Amino acid sequence: MRTFEIVSITGGLGFIGKHFVRRCLDMGCFVRNFDKVSYAADLRVHQEFEAYPNYRFHEVDIAKLDFLPECDVLVHMAAESHVDNAITSNRRFCETNILGTQNLLELVRHKHVNERPLFVHMSTDEVYGDIANGKHSEADRLVPSNPYSATKAAADMLVKSWGRTYGLNWMIVRPTNNYGAHQYPEKLIPKSAWRMRRGLKAVMHGDGSYVRSWLHADDTVDALLTLIHSGEANRIYNVGGGIELCNIDVLRAIAGILNVPEERAWEQTVDRSGQDIRYSLDDTALRALGWSPKRNFSEELPHIVESLDFTRFA
Repeated sequence: MRTFEIVSITGGLGFIGKHFVRRCLDMGCFVRNFDKVSYAADLRVHQEFEAYPNYRFHEVDIAKLDFLPECDVLVHMAAESHVDNAITSNRRFCETNILGTQNLLELVRHKHVNERPLFVHMSTDEVYGDIANGKHSEADRLVPSNPYSATKAAADMLVKSWGRTYGLNWMIVRPTNNYGAHQYPEKLIPKSAWRMRRGLKAVMHGDGSYVRSWLHADDTVDALLTLIHSGEANRIYNVGGGIELCNIDVLRAIAGILNVPEERAWEQTVDRSGQDIRYSLDDTALRALGWSPKRNFSEELPHIVESLDFTRFA
């Protein structure tokens, strides 16, 4: 089993990042968080973390970071991730997701071989493209459908090639759609719930038939810790969600929680360019290490909807 005491993380004020940072701090790890504090940074959790004596924060763009302190593992989560933003303004996705990853890999490469941390790269199921039936395995080819997933696929290739060329130890982690409390309200669940709570209609692409596999952020953190402790270096791991739902079913569930009649809950808009029909992952390799999702979507959703707090990001 792999042990670690000093953790560096990029994007630790982001949605999955803050869950991971909190868990590591509570475990007693010394955590360095590198985050440029973008529009989606959770400012409330930033104040919370500052109270921990085993926490250090560095406000920096990962593409411009020029020094990586000693650490046992580098968990790279910083990314531009919203597909709609990528379609309208893709340059910063290339700068952060591709060049930022390249810069981090170089910082690790230039360390003495005995001081290089394990490079854990958070990717996404979207790099595979969609799949009508069955599940994507880690060996499937990458067919990204939009600028966001294309930049993440490019970053995956960089990680693998730096491993082969320069001998870096790495893992690539590809989870399905994450959900949970205090997610920035541009993603489907918080954005839709926020609009319905204010008497506005949520926006639904097409007929709402697109299928996503949902994974709680705490289950993602469990998966990451399982892999850091017990995963095999220099390989890819899928992290599957516990449930597959059409987008319209997610909207119906939110409307039910808020007691909003369906005719006032959402309105259709044109399909997103490059829309993927369905994502689904085979995560047999991860489950063989003892991991499985523990959170139940229908039980977690009411708490998520009721705990919406836009002021965390303002």
